[in-house]
Amino acid sequence: MRSIQYLAATGVAALMGLAACGGSSDGGGPDDGPGASAPNILFVVMDDVGIDQMAAFGYGGATPPSMPNMTAVADAGLRFRNTWSMPECSPGRAAFFLGRYPTRTGIYQAIGPNDLANSQVSPYEVTVPKLLKRANYESAMFGKFHLAGPENNEAEYATPAVLGWDYFYGWLGGLPGSIDTTAGGVAPEKTYACGFVPGKAAGGADHGACYRPDGSCSIMRRTSALQDAAGLQCLDAGGIFVPDEACGEPPATLDFERENAHYVSPLVIVDQGKVTRVPLSDPRSRGFRTRIETDAAIAWIKSRSGKQPWMASVTYSAAHTPWQQPPRSLIPASGHAGSDAWDCRATLEGRLIQDQMTEAMDTEFGRLLVETGLARRGEDGRLQYDPKASNTIIVIVGDNGTLGSAVKAPFSTDRAKATAYQTGIWVPLIIAGPQVEQPGREVDRMVNAVDLFQFFGEAAGIDAHAAVPRTIDSVSLMPYLTNPEQPSLRSVNFAIGGYNIQANGTRNGACVIGTVCNQTPVSKSVCEDNQGVWWGAGYDDPSVIPNDGAGYQTCWAVNQALFKAERPLIDIMPEISAAIRNDRYKLVRNTTQAYDPASDSGTSVVTDELYEVDQAAPIPQLDKAERNLLVAPTPEIEAVYADLRAKLEQMLAADPDCPGDGNRDGVVDEEDLSNWSRIAREWGLSSVYDFVTGTARDGLTNDADGQVVRNNLGKICPKTYGLY
Repeated sequence: MRSIQYLAATGVAALMGLAACGGSSDGGGPDDGPGASAPNILFVVMDDVGIDQMAAFGYGGATPPSMPNMTAVADAGLRFRNTWSMPECSPGRAAFFLGRYPTRTGIYQAIGPNDLANSQVSPYEVTVPKLLKRANYESAMFGKFHLAGPENNEAEYATPAVLGWDYFYGWLGGLPGSIDTTAGGVAPEKTYACGFVPGKAAGGADHGACYRPDGSCSIMRRTSALQDAAGLQCLDAGGIFVPDEACGEPPATLDFERENAHYVSPLVIVDQGKVTRVPLSDPRSRGFRTRIETDAAIAWIKSRSGKQPWMASVTYSAAHTPWQQPPRSLIPASGHAGSDAWDCRATLEGRLIQDQMTEAMDTEFGRLLVETGLARRGEDGRLQYDPKASNTIIVIVGDNGTLGSAVKAPFSTDRAKATAYQTGIWVPLIIAGPQVEQPGREVDRMVNAVDLFQFFGEAAGIDAHAAVPRTIDSVSLMPYLTNPEQPSLRSVNFAIGGYNIQANGTRNGACVIGTVCNQTPVSKSVCEDNQGVWWGAGYDDPSVIPNDGAGYQTCWAVNQALFKAERPLIDIMPEISAAIRNDRYKLVRNTTQAYDPASDSGTSVVTDELYEVDQAAPIPQLDKAERNLLVAPTPEIEAVYADLRAKLEQMLAADPDCPGDGNRDGVVDEEDLSNWSRIAREWGLSSVYDFVTGTARDGLTNDADGQVVRNNLGKICPKTYGLY
């Protein structure tokens, strides 16, 4: 019998009912007041929105996305303008919720369907919701999960509950599906680049029949250029649009079981461990994700009784690829309304669509605050936010840097997300609440994503370092809120991205985006959603050099094939990109698997680069190749390099593998043997008790792993401490 029971759970409608039956209608807003002992926490995560996008931090280029609501919160709180996260979403989010670097968690890149449990958040970790349970908090998450499961994980779709959340409403795998270019089956593949029938002027239609999964139908019309295309109106309403037709017998080709990026997604609801997988044909799975995420958060917050403090994590899917236009009603008058004739795969238009998606997220964030009583609208429509009017802390952060093709000038498009250069890991962080003294300040001290773990504990009155039996890498943030003169609490900052663990040492296939090959995309569809050409197994692009369908499992193999075909070689994205810095200088170490024509094989190339940090606004001097101080180092620079190199190597050596210690409590003991036995008996597949046997993990939990535990019983694992 499995350890998790999967039962039906209620959705947003039921939560609305709870509010109507006596729950607090203000969600812990003004009525709770600053006098309450433990503050509520609203934690908002923006996806792929680096600091380069943020006018509130002095950046954003010539046409920054309009974000008046988040700016209003920043004006009433603190802007932390020297914050590092990790280069990709899963390791960045794991850092928030565990307070531990990837060198300890094993999560180095976005978790994909082939990544083993060893590169997912372990059920034995102390997550933020588990930590806050000690102070009687209720915890919920809305939106993108992407921390563990459902693949290669014993908990499967119940992973949010296993990791401590009382309630989850969102998208477990994280990434939106590909755009449905058939628009629901009304046209052949590749007809509609953005997933909906555009207006008549763009080759579509201005009216037609909108069929819904329940069999109902209504006519959708576009009567003004200021309206969304009728096809987008229908898609946003959860339907499929048949152009230039009246309601009648629906075409047999209509398919309500096709994903469509940000509009049709496989919703999962986990309520106290009870799992509901919502079909794509269910209205709850249909509609613009950002709005769905916000609606669910509002419903849950408003249904709280007021007897317990709560933490709501709203982890938006925006503005992650595939880019897709939001409803115009969510886009403010910023000049970014755009055209439904855009091609969502085109670089320029995709960049503009990301602006729209970011603006729509800000619009919905403002609605979240107003409808939960945390803010109100002034007569001019602007958000009026008073941090002292409620006992609620608001935290807003980006999970990683911006995707290269969407980066704002003067930031580097080729040193962005998935790298440890500034554009890849430098993220906005805003904190507001009644604890903030002298709001409106900028804090230029070094902060890391892992520090939020300790901050959430501090807000609840919990000493995170004392409460967690493992090493955590967090330092305090609360002193920056209460003391405007607080000196820096960090002497170093650290970030790293790499590759996750897959069965038998395999990797994601090769994806060529422009003239750069990388293995970050977890599948062919994700590669193509990011405007790439898939060279892995199942390739079908004519530019790929055929190899009997096997595909290319490494980027160096792509260059090997190009070399033999006498075609130009391409650049290869580092497979490991790490960085460490002090107050003035930053060391970047990249490890790349390159092709060596002399030996006709792959070879590991490690390069170190040193930069002086300059974060001036609006034009910072970023870590570009021409600024590498190791090209002609002075004795002073050599000394700086030696110091940072030693610290980097210390960080990279943190938490060495300890065979047999699956729960990572520092000792191999009978508890490990018991855990292994149960998992092997009830599950048998990937788990944290799958150890290296031979040269790699095999994705199984079996007798070989049990023997590893028995061989190491009584072993004490070395505990490594972090650098702060």
